[in-house]
Amino acid sequence: MQDNATAPSNLVDYVTSCSLPTPWAQFTLHAFVEHSTGKEHLAMTLGDLSTGDAPLARIHSECLTGDVMFSQRCDCGAQLESALRRIADEGRGILLYLRQEGRGIGLVNKIRAYRLQEAGADTVEANLQLGFHADARNYELVLPMLEQFGIEAVRLMTNNPRKIDALGKLGIKVAERVPLLVNRNVYNENYLNTKQAKLGHMMTSATEAVLDGES
Repeated sequence: MQDNATAPSNLVDYVTSCSLPTPWAQFTLHAFVEHSTGKEHLAMTLGDLSTGDAPLARIHSECLTGDVMFSQRCDCGAQLESALRRIADEGRGILLYLRQEGRGIGLVNKIRAYRLQEAGADTVEANLQLGFHADARNYELVLPMLEQFGIEAVRLMTNNPRKIDALGKLGIKVAERVPLLVNRNVYNENYLNTKQAKLGHMMTSATEAVLDGES
């Protein structure tokens, strides 16, 4: 681990694991409990992660409406499925499922934010009007979860530069950013555009990123 890792390694406890057959592969599901909140976080792993090149990885924040109820207001459910498919195709990788609904504001407040969006606010303005940060997620607990599997570097599936910065500060090397651009539709067009304009999300393909000079 690099010297600039600052998050305590005891933020979560590893509890247990089991096999989890999915339509794409048989993953192993691992359960963790966060000390400060009691929230239960998950990791889905496939293959040997402690040796070899940096594995394909996804840090996915819980989105009950998108992941479970197939909401088209966001791209979360499609990103979850796409990430698992890609890991299965490679035969190796990890997905961390963090219980940080609504960019950290919780399910009920996310529904309140949706109501504000229906009245004209965008996804950032709605969170701020409710008294929250635009993005209140905490990525420090990622460090002990990755340490559980001996992972020091990842190829991260994300469009969010904040995740890349957070991992760097924790001492986890992002060897490659893998864009995850899925399910843009008429219902989430403004949402995705706002994330790009106000949160800095990189809504470009790998080819476009190279042409634009993105590192």
